[in-house]
Amino acid sequence: MTNNLVINPTEIKMKLVNLAEAKAKFSALVEEAESGETVCITRHGKPVARLGPPQDRREPIDFNALKEMTDSMTIHEDASDFVSRMREEARY
Repeated sequence: MTNNLVINPTEIKMKLVNLAEAKAKFSALVEEAESGETVCITRHGKPVARLGPPQDRREPIDFNALKEMTDSMTIHEDASDFVSRMREEARY
């Protein structure tokens, strides 16, 4: 299994914690992540994981507004007619 995680702790200020310590202090590390800190977990001195705050979440989809928008759209051509027409045009 290839590890594609690339973390350079010298470029990014983050706490380095070995795996054994991370197991023992997991709850405290999660609290640090909640407060915005990023923790790099290492195994044999090599970074293997990163624990940090969640990335910015997307705004929730307003399904009512989406439905209003799509309901206001007019259908110019049936999908099967469109595909048939495109096939015919591509032949010539």
